[in-house]
Amino acid sequence: MMRARLGVVLLVLASCSGQARSEDIFTLYRDSPLGQEMRIHVATFDSADGKDYNQENCRLAADLFQAQPGVIARFWCEMGHFRK
Repeated sequence: MMRARLGVVLLVLASCSGQARSEDIFTLYRDSPLGQEMRIHVATFDSADGKDYNQENCRLAADLFQAQPGVIARFWCEMGHFRK
């Protein structure tokens, strides 16, 4: 079941590109078991479908990645393009 959900997330990630305004864009990050201060880029949600769509898909992806068995990294979303 989890693999099927992850497959859906990956499909959504692949389709989330477009002409979004910068305030409508959300980026998914994760930290690392080697350091919680690390900000590793996972995906950017910039669909032209708008802020709510991008935010919800980012949150859904974060939740699904976080729920995988054995995952110890933390996943979170932030508004805007990738920032180090």
